[in-house]
Amino acid sequence: MDFRTTVERAERLKQLHADHKPLVLPTVWDVWSARTAAAAGFPALTIGSHPLADSRGAEDQEGQTFEEVLAAVRPIIAAVDVPVSVDLEAGYGQKPADLVAGLIEAGGVGLNIEDTVHSEGGRVRSTQEHASYVAGLRAAADDAGVPVWVNGRTDLFAHAENPSAVLDEVIERLRALEQAGADSVYPVKIQDNDELLAAVTAAVAVPVNTTAHPVKHDLERFRRLGVGRITYGPLLQFALTDAIKDMLKPWAP
Repeated sequence: MDFRTTVERAERLKQLHADHKPLVLPTVWDVWSARTAAAAGFPALTIGSHPLADSRGAEDQEGQTFEEVLAAVRPIIAAVDVPVSVDLEAGYGQKPADLVAGLIEAGGVGLNIEDTVHSEGGRVRSTQEHASYVAGLRAAADDAGVPVWVNGRTDLFAHAENPSAVLDEVIERLRALEQAGADSVYPVKIQDNDELLAAVTAAVAVPVNTTAHPVKHDLERFRRLGVGRITYGPLLQFALTDAIKDMLKPWAP
């Protein structure tokens, strides 16, 4: 993909976030799923690390190298005419500038970055460390001349025995990510908790991303709670797995 097209897609992704409340980005994992979602009318997509790994027989949580991920996402991005964001987990041990350079070279115009560092035993970055990494991504994208959409993810709710008990810490982290240049923030594992979703959407000015199940969840509920961005994580692939099993079961020996 040429540089001009990449910039145009990045600008388009930014505008889509402004135009849609919320913007739904189906999470895809191969050329077939990407083309299917685009043909269904979605103006942008995201590639998820978990479904991508499953489709390739690899493990999630950085079970692939950065180079392997880039090789996998290039044909997916090239197969559609819409902006594509890529889940880059915790960064695969890459410096922010190298992560952004690889993403842009592959044609990606958005990224998801989380604070659980899988390459270091699953430790969680501190608020300042994660914000500094996001700031590095923002600076690298600016230097490259591509307005890459940075979705700053935190796993603090997911790691907590009582998610409500870490709400204040999560809000502090989300605000730090916003100040560091994140275009949206993503506190995972609260998609079924109205109270926590409402609290985090009220706490920041940028869109809040939530995971959704394409069958079990309701778009209007997320809109009512102030969610600005929806992705499916591995749940679209899980839903299709269930549907395929149901279709094939009568044919099994």
